[in-house]
Amino acid sequence: MGQENSDTFTAGGLVALLGAVRECGSIAQAGRELGMSYRHAWGLVREAEQLLGQPLLDRGRGRGSALTPLGNTLLWADARIHARLQPLLDSLASEIEGELGRVQRRQRFVPRLHASHGFAVAALREQLAARRVPFELRYRNSLEALAALAQGDCDMAGFHVPLGPLEAVVAQRTLRWLKPQAHSLLHLAVRTQGLFVAPGNPLHIEGLRDLARPGVRFVNRPEGSGTRVLTDLLLQREGLGSHRIAGYDNTELTHAAVAAFVASGMADVGMGVQTAAHRFGLHFIPLLKERYFFALPSDTEQRKGLRPLLAVLQSPEYRQRVAALKGYEAGRTGVLLTLAEAFG
Repeated sequence: MGQENSDTFTAGGLVALLGAVRECGSIAQAGRELGMSYRHAWGLVREAEQLLGQPLLDRGRGRGSALTPLGNTLLWADARIHARLQPLLDSLASEIEGELGRVQRRQRFVPRLHASHGFAVAALREQLAARRVPFELRYRNSLEALAALAQGDCDMAGFHVPLGPLEAVVAQRTLRWLKPQAHSLLHLAVRTQGLFVAPGNPLHIEGLRDLARPGVRFVNRPEGSGTRVLTDLLLQREGLGSHRIAGYDNTELTHAAVAAFVASGMADVGMGVQTAAHRFGLHFIPLLKERYFFALPSDTEQRKGLRPLLAVLQSPEYRQRVAALKGYEAGRTGVLLTLAEAFG
């Protein structure tokens, strides 16, 4: 009702309307799905077109409506903004909630999680919030998270290690922060990493060697991230120098941001987890699987303040959420392991 009664142009309302038009191919149907009248929906589009000086919709008599290139650009720009900023906003909100919780309850302890922004971690955040379990989540890359745990700055640290030939190399880099007598691991999931390309794979990308082809534009993850470490090791194994890859120095913060960058046409290839490719409608080329863990104190089960967090991580409901993510395997989600049990 608020949209119907307001004559004020809102960018959020326009983006929602354009997204619905792209999905159903009709502005009338899009308006109905969003609770807008046909007149209001068209008024929103016309006002935006006046501001931008170009059409956003192609109006075909008898064949519905389709987005113009500008309309599609607006949608992808919104997707990229959301993918870039949402992890930062979530992290900030979690820190503020943790501080408020400490003040309200006059207690010092709120469980602190440091982890890279992934889909299983986002699902955990939702489950903890739904159950009103207090926590503080900061998004950090794997090495930063493990260093924070070793220094006592967090209670759980997320990191991922590939299965296969690269496991020993990555494990050596990450496990140096952990002590067998002081730390244990909670198995979160197995997930698939690979290349994102446009739907239908128009450039016929088959693997990493194609990144060096003329005209192929790559988008990378930031230096220090687990996926960036993995990318560099895979390129090294293929004998490919970074100087041969166009776009190697262009980075996006998260898997979703990389997928949005490729989906918007600003790059031809990116690397990340299959879930991100699926959510942005991209073609996915699997390269390997990896295990994602939370490192935590060995006596976590005896720490009263950490038990509610551990209970959620080991719950059937959370395991089901992880299993529902495309490219994730949840068969051992919630299992506690020693370092020796995990890595021998």
